[in-house]
Amino acid sequence: MKIAMMARNPDLYSHRRLKEAAEERGHEMQIVNTLRCYMNIASRRPEIYYNGEKLPLFDAVIPRIGASVTFYGLAVLRQFEMMGVFPLNESVSIGRSRDKLRSMQLLARDGVGLPVTTFAHDPKQTEEVLKLAGGAPLVIKLLEGTQGIGVVLADTHRSAKSVIEAFRGAGVNILVQEFIKEAGGTDIRALVVDGKVIAAMKRTGAEGEFRSNLHRGGSAEPTRISPEERQAAVRAAKTMGLNVCGVDMLRANHGPVVMEVNSSPGLEGVEKATGIDVAGKIIEFIEKKAKPGKTRTRGKG
Repeated sequence: MKIAMMARNPDLYSHRRLKEAAEERGHEMQIVNTLRCYMNIASRRPEIYYNGEKLPLFDAVIPRIGASVTFYGLAVLRQFEMMGVFPLNESVSIGRSRDKLRSMQLLARDGVGLPVTTFAHDPKQTEEVLKLAGGAPLVIKLLEGTQGIGVVLADTHRSAKSVIEAFRGAGVNILVQEFIKEAGGTDIRALVVDGKVIAAMKRTGAEGEFRSNLHRGGSAEPTRISPEERQAAVRAAKTMGLNVCGVDMLRANHGPVVMEVNSSPGLEGVEKATGIDVAGKIIEFIEKKAKPGKTRTRGKG
């Protein structure tokens, strides 16, 4: 098969591993810088150009779209979809997962366990928002943040109110969530491929850090997850419509709560922690599913 990968940095561990896994299985992979692609949006003849040349027709595309280029990345991916190229994850699904508010609303609709989450536009409603979220301590998140950036833990009612009013006064959209104290600065990252959890790790934040992201100095180790946690991860992936994703969960007293569904999960932490060939399983999924024009949305929606 001929596979394209949309990625700005071919040297990242995840991108190198996916390329290695594809080539080990006899496939050809071309990594294209998402921002250097440009499109001919012609009636019934969609085309993508890269470095001055028209891209050939691929059998599949792996979108590894950075959060900072989501808008343009999704436009390029939709163009691939309209050309009949099979996407590892579809543009509509990635768009859902990147919108924190929309993803929370969809997960709540489908009965997936979530932390109490509130959202308001008017800073005058701060007191009501704090009350709905259960009071301090609270976690305040920028809607556009990734990798733990733009996430604040407010220990007291006064600090929570100050942070919310500052963000809203600057016109920044935020979510306010209950703080799951019993999680103790750890979370679970479950890798879901084709409706199954294929690997799971426990991430622990650096000392004095409530965020467990590996980018923030956290550590990872393999973990066994409960049937309830496995079901929550699979249901979250299905709700987002993602074939491959990382589901981040906290272990609350009342069961697992989903914090985020990541449509481009990093592979380094989970592969090194578990020893599982996640990249190989992703390529195997493409081998099984990729057929011309099999995209459900064909760039619509």
